[in-house]
Amino acid sequence: MTRQTPTKYVTDGIGFVRLVDSMGSDARVVQAARVSYGPGTKTKRQDDKLIDYLMRNRHTSPFEKVVFEFHVKAPIFTARQWMRHRTGSYNEVSARYSEMKNEFHVPVTFHMQHERNKQGSGTPLKDSLQPVATTVYKRAIREAYECYERLLDLGVSREEARMVLPVSLYTEFYWTVNLRNLLHFLELRLDPHAQDNIREYAGLLLEFAREVAPVSVEAWERHWKEGA
Repeated sequence: MTRQTPTKYVTDGIGFVRLVDSMGSDARVVQAARVSYGPGTKTKRQDDKLIDYLMRNRHTSPFEKVVFEFHVKAPIFTARQWMRHRTGSYNEVSARYSEMKNEFHVPVTFHMQHERNKQGSGTPLKDSLQPVATTVYKRAIREAYECYERLLDLGVSREEARMVLPVSLYTEFYWTVNLRNLLHFLELRLDPHAQDNIREYAGLLLEFAREVAPVSVEAWERHWKEGA
């Protein structure tokens, strides 16, 4: 079933998540769990209780029957974290074929390196240093894109010119994933230890998931938060 849904943007107004298509709903989860094709054989209350039971006891295969197709625009560094989740399928724009737009993610706040977590950010940089860091950052991405354009003007191939572009550049991709694996993605990427940028995208994905399968998502949120 094709769905016409509004595009949900992240804070900077460039990155977004859009639900292109979806198949199934809470009813499909129940149908798969009962291996029954007869509609209306149980009450909604019984169906909701079944979904809760499945989620509480980690009987997750029925949730695989609900499938999402998302169109995502995100910085490359976020996309690379995203694509570590290999339980979905991806199609990404190719900088070998397309000239990349001058669109980069610029952090609202810069942070210091975390004292214990070697791969994470810690407390915000001092207020007096924030504008300095922003200036340095913007100069780097501006010069990188200018070099990219210059190489293209010289006749350098797109696949070689792209090598000067930083990972803050925006990319786009389509992601097909079932509800079970989407919820696993959210469990990891909504965690406070996840990077802020991908957590923001995860929040948008959660909103779409609630629209398609509200009972399943509510059960997941309840038992996930309780640590079931």
